[in-house]
Amino acid sequence: MTYKVLLPQQIMKEGRDYLLSKGYEIVDGHGISEQDIIKDIHDCDAIIVRTPQITEKIFDAAKKLKIVARHGAGYDGVDLESARKHNVLVVNAPGANSVSVAELVIFYMLYCSRNFKLVQKTYIDDYFYSKLKTKKNELYGKTLGLIGIGNIGSLVAEKASLGLGMNVIAFDPFAKKENLPDYIKLVDNREAIFTDSDYVSLHVPATKDTVNSVSTREFELMKETSFLINTARGTIVDEDALYKALINKQIAGAALDVMKEEPVNKDNPLLKLDNVLTAPHIGAATEEASGRSSLFCAVGIDDYLNGRVPKYIVPELRDMIKNN
Repeated sequence: MTYKVLLPQQIMKEGRDYLLSKGYEIVDGHGISEQDIIKDIHDCDAIIVRTPQITEKIFDAAKKLKIVARHGAGYDGVDLESARKHNVLVVNAPGANSVSVAELVIFYMLYCSRNFKLVQKTYIDDYFYSKLKTKKNELYGKTLGLIGIGNIGSLVAEKASLGLGMNVIAFDPFAKKENLPDYIKLVDNREAIFTDSDYVSLHVPATKDTVNSVSTREFELMKETSFLINTARGTIVDEDALYKALINKQIAGAALDVMKEEPVNKDNPLLKLDNVLTAPHIGAATEEASGRSSLFCAVGIDDYLNGRVPKYIVPELRDMIKNN
């Protein structure tokens, strides 16, 4: 029996070659809209998802679908209730993008510390204002506060502490102090991350508990000189509250790799601020991370369709393996 794997978007060679070497038929989709996927998925056994939302309507149309592989760590774009209802397993690729995202966090902190957006904007017309009068700081000795200390957060801590000489504090209700290296100070009070940090970096998934969890109260706690870094999910941050905090100078700035609307709404007022750096969710968009993610997805699909337990099943659906 030849299984069919739908690719609404292209994946890297590592994953594609793995599937072909195992005898799978690859179906290159017509696009990433809901209607495109519904048209393509009717006789497919698996799908690898990059940016599309996998909705209830898609699951209803996918009569042969057995597994969804999410190309990355996050899976909030997959309707898990519908997946369970249709007995479709969902796997992801945690850790595949950890290095790339962690490196980007460091980039964002450096960018913010040197006020680089304003420097670039002003230095051609007013060289000495840009050089001498735009505020710039070192990262050395500053405090980085992490919300979440999983794969990515741990790597950010390592690079910030050992590479840049920063102090690292972290809040994570699931972490245990004895399992962390000495350079990470675990705090019991989430508010301490916001009050004590020069840079606050978010590393949590989008859940009912985390959506809009960084809002007015958190910005009131932060220093006027501090920065927010978000490479996790745009929905975690209340963008209206962030905008108010920025224009009222409650905080110094922000770097947002992710936003609530993706692709970004060009009318979003955050885009117009000199102290906000934005990007189109590029944390995992390196060639290396994309290659690992595509391979993790391909292996997960092959494992499940051949009776083996995939390594990376999303936590909410792990019991499906026990019940099958």
